[in-house]
Amino acid sequence: MTGTARKALAEAIATFLFVLSIIGAVNSGSPLTPLAIGLALAVLVFSTGHISGAHLNPAVSVGVFLRGGLSAGDLVAYIVAQFVGGAAAALVSFAVWPAAEKAVEIEVGPAFLVEALFTLALVWVVLNVATSKDTDGNSFYGLAIGGTVFVGAVAVGGISGGGFNPAVALGLSISGQFAWSNLWLYIVAPIVGAAIAAVLFRVLNSDDAKKIGA
Repeated sequence: MTGTARKALAEAIATFLFVLSIIGAVNSGSPLTPLAIGLALAVLVFSTGHISGAHLNPAVSVGVFLRGGLSAGDLVAYIVAQFVGGAAAALVSFAVWPAAEKAVEIEVGPAFLVEALFTLALVWVVLNVATSKDTDGNSFYGLAIGGTVFVGAVAVGGISGGGFNPAVALGLSISGQFAWSNLWLYIVAPIVGAAIAAVLFRVLNSDDAKKIGA
């Protein structure tokens, strides 16, 4: 398998494993849940990065696209694969854990703000450690990306539930952790944050523009 199909399948598999890990960590009730989620992302980024870039997140894919590092065709394929992987993980989770009895309660204003800000931080880190010519070939990118999610989960998980990822949000809506009525927020806010991160990256790295054919 080669090309877009190979990359999309890798994104679907890794997103499936990531969302399943999140649901399991949340159901464990462990105080180490944010750390488990961050480490899960780190190891999956390391394991999939050489195939697809290991976005595992539609917001990250949008950020990489706006940065110039992903074609329009691959962007669509990645997002579809990520949503499929996240939804499949939630459905499979019902074989092990019951649906959540109650969804996370949020206030829309603060939740939107922190989802946008911490997705901005996540995409900013991804663009600088995984796509920049100045950090090409580094061995720390996975830890930096997973560490950002860990920090976000600890810092604002109590405000928004710590989504930072529309595919994760879809999975957690299916499994009951997130309310369906709030799904729009977990999609729009991360995309806004990702777009801002991409603009900031381009402003500060004008000598590192990529041109990927559509």
